[in-house]
Amino acid sequence: MTSHRFDPTTLREYDIRGVLGRTLSDADAQAVGRSFGTVVRRAGGRRVAVGRDGRLSSPGLAEALVEGLLATGCEVFDVGLGPTPMLYFAVHELGADGGVMVTGSHNPPDYNGFKMMLKERPFFGADIRALGALAEKGDWEAGEGSARTFDLRDRYVERLVEGFSGPALRIGWDCGNGATGEIMERLARVLPGEHHLLFTAIDGSFPNHHPDPTVEKNLADLRALVADKGLDLGIAFDGDGDRIGAIDGEGRIVWGDQLLMILSEALLKEVPGATIIADVKASQALFDRIAALGGKPLMWKTGHSLVKAKMKETGAPLAGEMSGHIFFAHRWYGFDDALYAAIRLIEAIGVLGQSLARLKSAMPAIVNTPEMRFACDETRKFAVVEEVLARLKASGADVNDTDGARVNTPDGWWLLRASNTQDVLVARAEARDEAALARLTAAIDDALRASGIQRQEVAH
Repeated sequence: MTSHRFDPTTLREYDIRGVLGRTLSDADAQAVGRSFGTVVRRAGGRRVAVGRDGRLSSPGLAEALVEGLLATGCEVFDVGLGPTPMLYFAVHELGADGGVMVTGSHNPPDYNGFKMMLKERPFFGADIRALGALAEKGDWEAGEGSARTFDLRDRYVERLVEGFSGPALRIGWDCGNGATGEIMERLARVLPGEHHLLFTAIDGSFPNHHPDPTVEKNLADLRALVADKGLDLGIAFDGDGDRIGAIDGEGRIVWGDQLLMILSEALLKEVPGATIIADVKASQALFDRIAALGGKPLMWKTGHSLVKAKMKETGAPLAGEMSGHIFFAHRWYGFDDALYAAIRLIEAIGVLGQSLARLKSAMPAIVNTPEMRFACDETRKFAVVEEVLARLKASGADVNDTDGARVNTPDGWWLLRASNTQDVLVARAEARDEAALARLTAAIDDALRASGIQRQEVAH
């Protein structure tokens, strides 16, 4: 292999991702290894941790990735099968200079890809595009590397529960046959309380349901378990364990921003006045609550790499996204880890002295749309948002342009932004009642119509 050209659709904003046999191959994996290994070597490092999820294609892709890394003279620390956050943990624990996770996250079974990190920062955007340029030129370091395997599963679980002081609750856990299954079994043995586990067998064909806990239908089994056993709550993970979903004892979904509201309240008791970051899709109720508790709410762009970078810049101890990425730098490493977020949620329930159902019921009554996604040509999507912003600003609207257009009105707020990962526009609205929500969605449609776009939703 003297040079390599990636399918351009695979080089995404936060990762490399494609469909096996169509846009992603073992040759791509080897080129990722050579290009990433080159970046690490040229930055003065050589140690790269590698992990993989439970997809059927992950072992082969991991093997090819390691070949590429070794060809650049890197020292590979292979931590094997497990969740993405265990790979992030490995980089810290083993003192590696970078890490690569072979994972398709929560995408359909025929997808796979790579998430990368450097020791000191997230690896995304221009970093990923640079890998493509190195590969196309064949501008790779050469050397003879070495590989060692590490079994970090017990150390990771020990670290997850280090200093844990939460109550003994009765919890249902749904691993969705994703990469968290085996770690969750170990975790359940050391956590106090009563734990009922679903679908812990790691199976890349996902025989029970798709592992995306933010889609309501994927929580049906967990809901049934919580109802059947009368449990306190249920927790679900996505395919690679960096996103969390939760339901309370009454079977109601506790969305990402609502989890962050609970976690923020507990954290601010320990770190008064802390900055807490949430993405532009989060409820206004969250930002208001953080402020009311004496914290400093910070609205930021959607995207786990962007949030991690902002946490580093601001020193925020906690951040979260609507999508269920929760990031703790307080007593943790600043990366998104759904298993650790679950442990902190149990602790928060103890600190606040109320059940998850009571905490959910106490939240302000608001109505909102789910995330609405609709097709918009890749070449047009950012331009549409710019046009909408320009018209809003010219009309004197109360608009925040941190990431797209988030518009405050007496009815509530609406958001329009371009997805960084797909050729879609994303919209959301939140109001105090259904009539106000209808007015907000009509405002979104008006804004789009003025740019010649009609809102026709696409499936997630």
